[in-house]
Amino acid sequence: VWDYTGLGYTKYNARDVNKEILGCVVENKVLHSSLLSCMQNTEFQKTIYPSRLTSMALLPSSSSISVDSTPSATTLFTKGHLAKLDLSDGTSLYAKLVGADGGKSRVRELAGFKTTGWSYSQNAIICTVEHNKENYCAWQRFLPAGPIALLPIGDNFSNIVWTMNPKDASDCKSMNEDDFVKILNHALDYGYGPHPKSISSGSVDMFSWFRGDATLSAKECFEVPPRVVKLASERMVFPLSLKHANNYVSKRVVLIGDAAHTVHPLAGQGVNLGFGDASTLSRIIAEGIAVGADIGEASLLKKYEAERKPANIVMMAVLDGFQKAYSVDFGPLNILRAAAFHGAQYISPLKRNIISYASGEQRLPLPLPLFT
Repeated sequence: VWDYTGLGYTKYNARDVNKEILGCVVENKVLHSSLLSCMQNTEFQKTIYPSRLTSMALLPSSSSISVDSTPSATTLFTKGHLAKLDLSDGTSLYAKLVGADGGKSRVRELAGFKTTGWSYSQNAIICTVEHNKENYCAWQRFLPAGPIALLPIGDNFSNIVWTMNPKDASDCKSMNEDDFVKILNHALDYGYGPHPKSISSGSVDMFSWFRGDATLSAKECFEVPPRVVKLASERMVFPLSLKHANNYVSKRVVLIGDAAHTVHPLAGQGVNLGFGDASTLSRIIAEGIAVGADIGEASLLKKYEAERKPANIVMMAVLDGFQKAYSVDFGPLNILRAAAFHGAQYISPLKRNIISYASGEQRLPLPLPLFT
């Protein structure tokens, strides 16, 4: 991770926390295929509808259903024990609990959940690229208009997430491949400013007092990202925004993932927040089932909200702070950013805390120097 000014950089390595890997980049289609396969291999009754949700009905609970009867779904719905979902193909579904459906959540809209947020007036251009050598490292450079990230997906391929203003994003999407690859390498290399200098190459070590006389390994030197040789997919453009649901749950409805929160992609934490939501919700539901609770009752679902909402808000605040801190080109602020980069690079306890927090292992918020 480095800044276009060339004043500082941070390199995170799995060995910093005694692990084999720090994380993996998984393509969305691979994740979807795996989840679908897991569903198909279970004995649970399931139906997959390629239809959109048009309306949702939730009724208050009334008298309980007698144990010696086998009530229909319609009866359970009228007693308030199920939600009714009407689909665009004319069919209806009944469910004890209605869940997530993405950033433009129709469930959230129909359930009346309010949101807070704003647009960043930035777009992200996304594509897959090919290198002339294997890449197993994730790279991110902060440029004047927004960060550019190079994320490995195996072999000689990586995903690009490049944030810029909407006009430039539109121009990049429409230009020919050769020109796009040229400006892409320009943004990942010497374009906009010099490479950061490693402390071992002669720059001033502002944290030598902390490290003592420890000698830096050559592997800790700044490295250049692998060059892009061609595109391996079409280019897509997405507008960027921050959005957060004021509430995550109500009776029979729960929001997780992008339906509950969307964030700037600069640190790749959006999907991780969703994984955290899914893990917590599944545990809360399992605990409820174990004691015979109704999994759609708000009192049970509130436990999920109480655990995930604070964690999500902290991460969203950190990411929004990143976006604002790196959107200003101002001399004194550039020096502060460089100090933060160097601090994260050469103060081992801080680096370990950042890795732990970003990977979801640590729940408590970090101090302000988390600028990398």
